Amino acid sequence: MPETMRAIEIARPGGPEVLVPCTRPVPEPGAGEVLIKLAWAGVNRPDALQRAGSYAPPPAASDLPGLEGAGEIVAIGAGVGGWAVGDQVCALLPGGGYAEYVVTPAAHALPVPKGMGLKEAACLPETFFTVWSNVFMRGGLKAGERFLVHGGSSGIGTTAIQLARLFGARVFTTAGSDEKCAVCRELGAEVAINYREADFVEVVRAEGGANLILDMVGGDYIARNIKALADEGRMVHIAFLAGPKAEVNFAQIMARRLTVTGSTLRPQSDNAKARIAEELREKVWPLLDAGRLGPVMDSEFALEDAAKAHERIEDARHIGKIVLKVAG
Repeated sequence: MPETMRAIEIARPGGPEVLVPCTRPVPEPGAGEVLIKLAWAGVNRPDALQRAGSYAPPPAASDLPGLEGAGEIVAIGAGVGGWAVGDQVCALLPGGGYAEYVVTPAAHALPVPKGMGLKEAACLPETFFTVWSNVFMRGGLKAGERFLVHGGSSGIGTTAIQLARLFGARVFTTAGSDEKCAVCRELGAEVAINYREADFVEVVRAEGGANLILDMVGGDYIARNIKALADEGRMVHIAFLAGPKAEVNFAQIMARRLTVTGSTLRPQSDNAKARIAEELREKVWPLLDAGRLGPVMDSEFALEDAAKAHERIEDARHIGKIVLKVAG
């Protein structure tokens, strides 16, 4: 095992240019943890928020960005069962994914699905943990319900569309171009709305309203989402790209018996994330093993080109997931 590793650190809060290569000590797994030699790491919007200084890592987490990756277990901490050195895994990470080696709780690792490469597997954890916990565990999506997800061509959106369709929901989505809408329909969206050309509220209300909305936009979408909900509908927030504040008519929430909730994944306890992993292993991984769904891939960059990957994720033109190639 080498003593040092290549990594990408945040030199100071700022734009993509503050992501710089560095050398760090290889971390050691503690009790209940595994050390993974990463081949690929996923790039996500929370990484960009951390880089900008608006999303601090939890206490004791690595200050390096990176919340998901895939590779080979090379060391195991005390008390870990079910994994062995040499196992190929993908894992949700507390941070530190922009590096050659990373530690994470063993309970947050999942096997690489059958027939899937490490590059694709690296794109699963952050989006699948987020979608499953918010759409199914928190949002309670059921077969036959009308589900609206904004940002359908994003990593979260493409995952949500596929999972909701496979579990029997009617899927509606918004996206910013006809090309993106076409991809959403190919993935299983019944209706894909180009938000530059049509009002999603009118479209969804004409179908009876959404039983569940997954929103990552916020801002003026919050009040519009409430209008788009069916009576007794639920709205789950996972991000606020347009800001967290809005003027809301709470009388509508009361009169129509609406539920407004939300969550962020990273600050949750290790036990909470382990429960999500258990449900994914039981209910979703068999679908991945059978090839019934998978990540939509946008682009790949070398680890040293992490700044370019952040430029890509922030220019809003990408469709699906962006990854960093960590292994040489």
